[in-house]
Amino acid sequence: MSDTPHLILASNSPRRRQLLALSGWDFSVQPADVDEHVLPGETPAAYVLRLAQDKVLRGVESSPGGDIVLAADTAVVDADAILGKPSSPDEAIAMLQGLRGHTHQVYTGIAVCRGQAGEPVTDLCVTDVPMRSYADEEIQAYVASGDPLDKAGAYGIQHPGFQPVEKPGGCFASVMGLPLCHVERSLRRLGLTPAADIPKNCQDSLDYRCPVWRDIQTSEPRG
Repeated sequence: MSDTPHLILASNSPRRRQLLALSGWDFSVQPADVDEHVLPGETPAAYVLRLAQDKVLRGVESSPGGDIVLAADTAVVDADAILGKPSSPDEAIAMLQGLRGHTHQVYTGIAVCRGQAGEPVTDLCVTDVPMRSYADEEIQAYVASGDPLDKAGAYGIQHPGFQPVEKPGGCFASVMGLPLCHVERSLRRLGLTPAADIPKNCQDSLDYRCPVWRDIQTSEPRG
């Protein structure tokens, strides 16, 4: 029997499942629902880290003692305002108009924990996202597709038709919801070593030459 702990992803996000599959680790999915309201005076960094920890602790409550649970939370932040998922097509249009033509930030907090007796290990990724000056007609067509309605900030950076970002920089995977290099360095702290070349697989899959992966792998966590 292998001593390698089983990995559980505490998320129902198809994008996070897609990204984590690039790691080569075997994992199962066990969504963890938590209250995602922003607390009074809460900063974006504190918000995503709190939710990631809440999710991971919810996950370990129902997992075997030796399993490792991974959770993440992503927020689109524009001028310190945290943008959630739009509640309607009209709100999606308003969000996209507000983000148009300037740079905002995407904050992704992650947390990993091994067993109920373990302490969560956290990390934070902040990525600048420069949006292009897309036309109102493009917004209307994109919102009509339905794609923005389940995404924070009302956009998917990877969408092949809309392509909202002017020139991506930083961690592309984090904007999709799961910064894999941050996940790797956090899981190493719990003794889980990579089962694949994560930076290569991530860049090849996303067709993106990441300018920050080396720095991430050689620096300390921010969480």
